[in-house]
Order: sequence, then structure tokens, then C-alpha cells
Amino acid sequence: MKLKLAAHQINFQSNKKQNLDKILRVLEKTKAQIHVFPEYSMGTPHNGLTQSFVKENAEQISGPFISKILEKSREHQTAVVFTVFLAENNQIFNTAILAENGKIKATYKKIHLFDALGHKESNLFSSGDKIAIAQIQNFTVGLAICFDLRFPELFRKMAHKGAEIFIVPSAWYKGKNKNEQWQVLTKTRAHENNAYLVATNQTHPQFIGNSIITSPFAITIKQANTQETTLIVELDKKSLLESKNQIPTIKLSKPKLYKIL
Repeated sequence: MKLKLAAHQINFQSNKKQNLDKILRVLEKTKAQIHVFPEYSMGTPHNGLTQSFVKENAEQISGPFISKILEKSREHQTAVVFTVFLAENNQIFNTAILAENGKIKATYKKIHLFDALGHKESNLFSSGDKIAIAQIQNFTVGLAICFDLRFPELFRKMAHKGAEIFIVPSAWYKGKNKNEQWQVLTKTRAHENNAYLVATNQTHPQFIGNSIITSPFAITIKQANTQETTLIVELDKKSLLESKNQIPTIKLSKPKLYKIL
């Protein structure tokens, strides 16, 4: 059993309509069962996100940005993961949406906001408090966003809920040791949870690119450089089963003990 996945490394600009058109063009020309886009799909100004930019571009779940992508997903009978500034109950959430055939299967509101290295994402968004998992083509998919990679508890919880593929839209900023940390964290989160991990990053001058797809054995299946590109792979159940049989970390873990700690 295989899943054909396309991870799109894209440079988003500050114009939401242009970013939407770019996503729709990619979905039109690329054939895959599931497509994954980076974080901040609605827009990324050169000088960084501001409260006014986020508020101006935020939409409710029924908004046109989301609706257009759902329409394209329905038209091509495919699944897609993208992110939005979701307006809900007088709050705005940095949210990943997983849709299939035009229907939303899961929404994930970023739990761990990027309040580090001089950034203060909590000034822009409210934080979520729930994991998000859905079935796509007989694979169980769990969602996370960028800075979440630094929090293994989230991924372990999804793994205990059956997640086989972690999808992590990202806008991973450049900085000292940031590329090295990206490489280690993506592989580690996959390996310690007997899962695949797909992390798509932006290529904007602020970000490192290097989108990556890694196996349950912490092996890089495919990786981008710093240019816009699409990584296409077929993920299979065989590697998942081999990982669980050879190094059964989920089976051997003791979540009740960790709650005490």
C-alpha cells in the first residue's frame, strides 16, 4: 500500500491573492494523492509578520482562500495540507488544514507558538490546545507546524493515537545552527515514533528552505535545497512495519510513567 505525496517548497509573498493563485497552479499541474505546502501560506512580508498584516488577511473557515483550495481539491480528487490565519471567536490561530476531495478532514491550531530567538508569535496568534489526526488513503496523518518540532510530547501523543505520517508545514527562519537543528529534529521526531515525517519549508530570504521527507529509520528520502521545488515520493506501509518490528519505541514506551514525571 503506497501514498504518492508532493511536498511543495514555495516562496510566499505578501499578496494573499497571488499566493493563492500560486497554490492553485501547483495543484493544477502536479499529480499526487496528497499535496503539502509550507507555513504562512496566506502571506509572508519581507519584513516579517505584523499584527495588522495577520488581522487584515485572516479569514473564517468559510473564507475565499480556503474555499478556493477546497474547490481545487475536489476538482482533482486529491488531498492537500496548507496553512491559514484562521479567525474564530474573536481570536486568530495559525492553523494547518488537511482536506481531501474538497472536504476538510482535520484542522490543527498551532500549539507551540514561536516565542524564541527574538520572535514573539504569541503577539500575532492565539495558541491551540488539541492534536489533529485524520485518515488519508489508509494512512493515519498527524499535523504539526514548524516550532512544534521542538516539542516531542506532541508527536508522541499523535503516535499513540496511531499517526503514521507527520506533516509539518514550516517557515523555519535562518539563524545560527538553525539548519543543523532542522535536520536533527525532523529525523528524530520520525525515528522515535516509528513514522514518516514531511516538513515543507519556505524559500523566502528569511527561511532556510531544505524541505525534507524522512523515513521511520531517520533516513532522508528526499530533500530540497534553497530553491522553489516540488519533492514527489511514494510512502509505503512496509517501512512503517519494519520500523515497528525492529525498534518498537511506541510499543515499549510507558506513557503512564511520563505523566507522573
